[in-house]
Amino acid sequence: MVVKSELDKLRLQYSGVELGETEITEDISTEQIECLKVALKTAGLELMDDKKTILVDKIKTIIIESILSNEEQIKIKLTDYLSEKLNHSYPYLSNLFSEVNGTTIEKFCLDQKIERVKELLAYDDLNLTEIAWKLNYSSVAHLSGQFKKMTGLTPTHFKNLKYKNRGALGDV
Repeated sequence: MVVKSELDKLRLQYSGVELGETEITEDISTEQIECLKVALKTAGLELMDDKKTILVDKIKTIIIESILSNEEQIKIKLTDYLSEKLNHSYPYLSNLFSEVNGTTIEKFCLDQKIERVKELLAYDDLNLTEIAWKLNYSSVAHLSGQFKKMTGLTPTHFKNLKYKNRGALGDV
């Protein structure tokens, strides 16, 4: 609603506003872009007009959505899934992501999965076997090993601590 309102105030023609994305259907002046940036920033939003940054943001969104999905996890390789969804080769996506973010797609994905494991452990709804299956780990041992390597704690120790100092998935 905020984005629509600001676009309307600037009398810009656009086609649809979806979460995180809109397409302006006319030429836009530098002055209008700056006004839009200021208005969005005031509302706590950011205008992303750099194509590389937008693509990296899409990679992050796809990864987070796949991890948060309540449906059965993706059973194809992440590399193939991202390439298919974004219509770019994985080496291109990987290099771009590392260039813009300073970390690899794999590290970002692992960080997100571990945060999701923490969340699921904190809620007490699922046991470790169910969590491993839900997040597409090959085994509980694999999940436990990654968890210990990333956090310094075993999943059981973490659960017993009722550790609540977790980061938001998007902030990791």
